[in-house]
Amino acid sequence: MMPKILIVDDIVLNIQVAAGVLQEYNYEILTATGGEQAIKIIKAKKPDLILLDIMMPDIDGFDVIKSIKESSETSDIPVIFVTAKNDIETLVAGFNAGAVDYITKPFNPFELYARVRAHLELKMAKTELEAKNKELQQALNDIKTLEGLIPICANCKKIKDDDGYWHSVEEYMTEHSDVKFTHGLCNDCIKKLYPEFAEEILSELK
Repeated sequence: MMPKILIVDDIVLNIQVAAGVLQEYNYEILTATGGEQAIKIIKAKKPDLILLDIMMPDIDGFDVIKSIKESSETSDIPVIFVTAKNDIETLVAGFNAGAVDYITKPFNPFELYARVRAHLELKMAKTELEAKNKELQQALNDIKTLEGLIPICANCKKIKDDDGYWHSVEEYMTEHSDVKFTHGLCNDCIKKLYPEFAEEILSELK
C-alpha cells in the first residue's frame, strides 16, 4: 500500500510543485487548500504524513496541528511545516506545536523527498516496534496463564512439571503465574497441629 501524504497550502501552485515531486516516488497524494478542509481530510483519510503550510487565510497551520494532536486517532501522524518564514520564533513555535520537521519555501525537490522519506521510515519503524511490543506482552501474558491438564499427586498434592520434577503447589504456581501467596492455617490444620489450643484459636479468628 502506497503511503498517503496530505499537502496543505492555500496556493495551488505550491501544492502542484510538491505533488509533482512526490508522485515520482509512488506516494498517494491528498491535497487541501485550507485548514478546515485539511482537518476534514485528516479525520476521514488519516494520511501517513502531512506537509502543512503555516500561513493560511481560514485556519493557520498551528491550529490545524493542534486539532491533529488533540485526537488519539491522528496524534501520531508526523507533520512537516512548509513555510516561507524561517525566523527562530516561528520554527520554535512549530516544534512546540508538535511538528517533527520543517522545510522553507522555495524548497529543494531532493530535500523535500529526503525529509518525507526519513519521517515516513521513522513512523513505520515506530509502528512496527509498538506492534512487536504488543505481541511480546501478549506472549508474556500467555506464558503466565495456566492451561490444560496439570499432573498432581493424589496424596501429597505436588505438581509435576514438563521435565518430570515434582514441586509443591506454591512453588509451581509462583513460577508459572503471577499469583502471590500469603500463609496461614485452615481450621482443620489448626485442630490437627494444635489440638489443645484449637478451640481458643478458632474462637479468636471468628
